[in-house]
Amino acid sequence: MATLNPFVFRPGNSSLHCLDTRCKFFLVCMMSLSILNAGFSACFICLLVLFFFLRQIRLPMGQVLKQLRYFIVFLIFILLARALTIPGDPLFSAYELTISAQGLHQGGLVALRFFLVMVTGLIFSATTRSASLKNAAQWYLKPIPFVPEKRVAVMISLSLSFLPLILQQAQETRNAINSRCGNLEKNPVKRFVRLTLPLLKKTFLSADHLILAMEARCYSEERTDPEFEPSGRETLFIITGLGFFLCMLFF
Repeated sequence: MATLNPFVFRPGNSSLHCLDTRCKFFLVCMMSLSILNAGFSACFICLLVLFFFLRQIRLPMGQVLKQLRYFIVFLIFILLARALTIPGDPLFSAYELTISAQGLHQGGLVALRFFLVMVTGLIFSATTRSASLKNAAQWYLKPIPFVPEKRVAVMISLSLSFLPLILQQAQETRNAINSRCGNLEKNPVKRFVRLTLPLLKKTFLSADHLILAMEARCYSEERTDPEFEPSGRETLFIITGLGFFLCMLFF
């Protein structure tokens, strides 16, 4: 069975799938900005809302958390680093290392904010096609002078499209190394080099193949402007979202 990639678009008919990409793009930006200064109460409320949408788009949470396990380890590292470095009331002390209550509070809040941003991006990626994201980015950049909106939009779309491919190639490279007993190597530098160099080679080759394919199809930036198909719920989502984001600022 193929490994689930949580950052790949998953077809569906949920309200988020049918929502105009421009609206989703705006709500994601507002969500990210409001999370930066949100407290614990607002973060937990936001987490409940995000889990509701995760259930709505039917993402298997067990497999998603498994795929994000390294990111979760990174969040735990942030939590411990803050807990050990920020002075305050000691909660636990051993071998000259002290975990403070203030550090644990700030570390947990920062880790939770990072997690919310990740889940927000995951929901956006799972409900938005890369072509729709390109069209929305082009629409937002078009009024800005001296910005080649079509070129930038294509770059954004290709970058997001390459992310799942890079993750898949990294997993394939890791499996190939493990099949040759490379996982028995104790030197972390050698293990990193053995994984990184083949992965970079595959990534650059994939980029070259994509460029050749685009040139073979006579790709040009002078294309017909995209047409959007709103679902009719955009106004409701924007009003509700703005109200929710304003409430997050006071919790």
